[in-house]
Amino acid sequence: MKVLKQSKNKQDKMITNEEHKNLLQTARTIRHAIIDTTMKAGGAHIGGGMSALDIMVTLYFKYLNIDPANPDNPDRDRFVLSKGHSAIGYIPVLAERGFFDKKLLDTFNKFKSPFGMHPDSLKIAGCDASTGSLGHGLPMSVGMAMGAKIQNKKFYTYCIVGDGELNEGSNWEAAMTAAHHKVDNLLLFVDRNMHMIDGPVEEVMSIEPLTDKWRAFGWEVLEIDGHDLNEIAKAIDTAHATKGKPVVVIAKTVKGKGVDFMEDQTKWHYGAIDSEMGEQAHTSIDKMYSELGI
Repeated sequence: MKVLKQSKNKQDKMITNEEHKNLLQTARTIRHAIIDTTMKAGGAHIGGGMSALDIMVTLYFKYLNIDPANPDNPDRDRFVLSKGHSAIGYIPVLAERGFFDKKLLDTFNKFKSPFGMHPDSLKIAGCDASTGSLGHGLPMSVGMAMGAKIQNKKFYTYCIVGDGELNEGSNWEAAMTAAHHKVDNLLLFVDRNMHMIDGPVEEVMSIEPLTDKWRAFGWEVLEIDGHDLNEIAKAIDTAHATKGKPVVVIAKTVKGKGVDFMEDQTKWHYGAIDSEMGEQAHTSIDKMYSELGI
């Protein structure tokens, strides 16, 4: 694991070739950890964990102003995984970033473990919000960002919501609030993997035209490939430079990204992996990254 050097100059924050390689290697390591953790846990919400991973890796290993040795620093950046069921992706990121011993991943979702299927901020170092009840993360994030402004704090708040989660009306109340109060120290990612627990999002309850909706609510809207690290970084830099309104990034992702038999499959919203499937998953992950030169 290598944490990329943070820069005070926004122009210096674009990902270099070396940084890109380091981030890819980190994502590869964590994808393998997700597979092993899911196997030992007996199951997890692995599809959405894999789809949001590249966004989390870019944030945690390039952008977030955080210190694992001082996780409660009041001036730290905040991160809220609103789609808390994807903790199987989030917890290994925190472990790799150094907030706790990676060996603890073996206890995921087991008796007396600090890690359940949804993250608990009272038990997990580096976790800013207990999430899982969908539609709560964005409202909390708006509150955090507004609080920073009221206190004249410089920290930034980042949030990831699932696309199926946008069925929840509380998100749109928060969206109106953020736009009205010009909350420009907030960046929201929509993990647009097109699937939710009950089926394809557009079949269960359509959220399109999604870009037009966010613009109508007063947000600056960016659309990216949610697995392209350069596009993720460019979106974050653009958000930091945007003043007077909040920014939402609609990140097109693939559910189960990296594991060929899981990709773009609703049934892998939640699933268990036996040893044979685990071996196939590890092989698939290695193949994807080898094709990227890692």
